[in-house]
Amino acid sequence: MIFFLDSVCLRDIKEACSTGLIDGITTNPSLIARSGVDMDSVVRDICCEVSGPVSVEVMSDGVDGMLSEADRFLEFGENVVVKIPASADGFVACKRLCDRGVKVNITLCFSVVQALLAAKAGAEYVSVFIGRVDDAGYDGLRELSDIREMYDNYGFRTKILAASVRSVYHIAEAAKIGADVVTIPMKVFRQLSSNLFTESGIRSFSKDWKEYMSSGTAKARDVRCVKEVCYME
Repeated sequence: MIFFLDSVCLRDIKEACSTGLIDGITTNPSLIARSGVDMDSVVRDICCEVSGPVSVEVMSDGVDGMLSEADRFLEFGENVVVKIPASADGFVACKRLCDRGVKVNITLCFSVVQALLAAKAGAEYVSVFIGRVDDAGYDGLRELSDIREMYDNYGFRTKILAASVRSVYHIAEAAKIGADVVTIPMKVFRQLSSNLFTESGIRSFSKDWKEYMSSGTAKARDVRCVKEVCYME
């Protein structure tokens, strides 16, 4: 499974990428607006910081505006992926960009039919917003599963990207369903390796080892082992 970090914070991006577990970055207008940074500047910095794909979202409504924004984004770096909403104009813009060899991430996908159109248009990724589907009272993971089944039926090559994840549970279930990619907020990324049983086991082993090493038993055992080895030789 491919891991993207959903962030525009360079500090968080550097921290997450230092683990070697992050394969790319996704951004969106809300993240940029909340951060208060200049969009062009921060995206250029991100593209320099990471070697993997960096998704950047258009804000224009019409096809021509989307294409114009896409051309501007592509100047930020060779690893830019253009994010386009799953709208009527968005699918047209996606097809035109894909015909030019531009990688597109169809975003704000909430249904099997939208995912079908994304694949038909040639999108590299389709971002399925499972958390927002849950918020609306439906089952986001079920929608993800149905899209996986549909893609497998036809052998579509568009990668299914689980987005709007709210918990480690979302990521685990998305992986079981077969999502190709998941984009993870930094808060959830930090929780991935956390497990109460693992942490309890580490404390228990550490305690036992320290008691063993301080008791003198370890040294006596080492002496016996040396004598046994010498005798065998």
